[in-house]
Amino acid sequence: MVEYRIDRRSGVATYVQIVQQTKQALRLGVLEPGDKLPTAREVVEATAINPNTVLKAYRELEREGLVEARRGLGTFVRRSLGATPADHTALRSKLTVWLDEARKEGLEREDISALFASALDEKCPEGER
Repeated sequence: MVEYRIDRRSGVATYVQIVQQTKQALRLGVLEPGDKLPTAREVVEATAINPNTVLKAYRELEREGLVEARRGLGTFVRRSLGATPADHTALRSKLTVWLDEARKEGLEREDISALFASALDEKCPEGER
């Protein structure tokens, strides 16, 4: 089950954060085809956002073909993104070690994020698969 975390200071629209977190969960295998997304009411209770914001995010995901709304039942995952979760285990472990080293070097979250984004842009330029 995905648990949405809304960062009101990020400058990213709330519905976009829900879309992004859902896609991340699909890529990491946290959500799989057939899984049910939390109801708008559950998301509202957990995050204190407007229910229309949740519904807007779910409509965007549905428009992209990632989820489907089933009348009276909820919203369900139609397809996954990325590789299987088992493929990520070794990489996640290495990344965790790297993050531990970065923290020991005194880097803060924003420093790590900037460093990672720089390396990502260098190795995986936008538009390249």
